[in-house]
Amino acid sequence: MAALDRLCVGVVSALPVDGAAISVTSAAAVRGYSGASNPICARLDDLQFTLGEGPCWHAVRYGRPVLVGDLTGQSGDRWPMFTPAVLAAGFRAIFAFPLQIGAIRLGTLGFFCARSGLLDGEALGDALVIADIAALTFLDTEARDSPSPVDMPPGEGLDGVGAYRAEVHQATGMAMAQLGVSAQEALVRLRAHAFAAGLTVDEVACEIVARRLRLDGDLSG
Repeated sequence: MAALDRLCVGVVSALPVDGAAISVTSAAAVRGYSGASNPICARLDDLQFTLGEGPCWHAVRYGRPVLVGDLTGQSGDRWPMFTPAVLAAGFRAIFAFPLQIGAIRLGTLGFFCARSGLLDGEALGDALVIADIAALTFLDTEARDSPSPVDMPPGEGLDGVGAYRAEVHQATGMAMAQLGVSAQEALVRLRAHAFAAGLTVDEVACEIVARRLRLDGDLSG
């Protein structure tokens, strides 16, 4: 739990936002463990999943970002119970990003702003990258041994992250075809093989993409 709180605090320092919250959920938008930059954001994030409404709930359920620059406008009317609570807490804008790799939905990352207005192009791009990095962090436990991505200087390591995501995604798709299983199951098999072989997930993904490794039902190459 503390690691997710630290991630949210780092996000707030890296982006022009006043609060952040992260939730790990199931594909059915059932909330699991979570973290937040402060207790107010934690309460608001919890409220969305309690009420079954709000931008983060929509983001995880439908798999796309929900960006609301002014909750006092028409957009805020979509959530008649949640919006008043956000406004009462002093926030005027909220942005929710799904954490997902391909078809695998992991949760949401939400940002709260005291001022109304949308994220500009650069900030929006940074938010999308951070959401991707957060998703990869959940998928690869070895990422917890590395420096927090939000503490990186701007641009550092982002090319590697993009390549890693593409290879893991491609390898997951190939494993789906090899094993005849879902994307979630294929990723579990890929990680299990990595653990058994003493390799990292990205090393196994590279081997699969290069067709030097083929997974089978016994998790052996």
